[in-house]
Amino acid sequence: MAAIGWAVISDASPKQIIGLTGGVFNAIGNIAGIVTPIVIGYILAATGGFNGALVFVALHPLLAVFSYLVIVGEIRRVELRPQASASTLVAAQASS
Repeated sequence: MAAIGWAVISDASPKQIIGLTGGVFNAIGNIAGIVTPIVIGYILAATGGFNGALVFVALHPLLAVFSYLVIVGEIRRVELRPQASASTLVAAQASS
């Protein structure tokens, strides 16, 4: 499922900040890598078996598919507004 996420990131991120977007995406993935074993440990301690853990892990791709189909909608590139240069800002302040 991470490959789909990277495809969306590369298609939808502004070209100017693709590195930042990829870093945030990796950070969230790493947080999931920390949280998932903890949650599985709690499920295992509570139930004594791995059935609940397998259901927990199996629900994540289903949630991702649902999210892409229903919540996200059309995927298109986000465009950033061009930043004004320092000389433009100085000229605007001088004229006002």
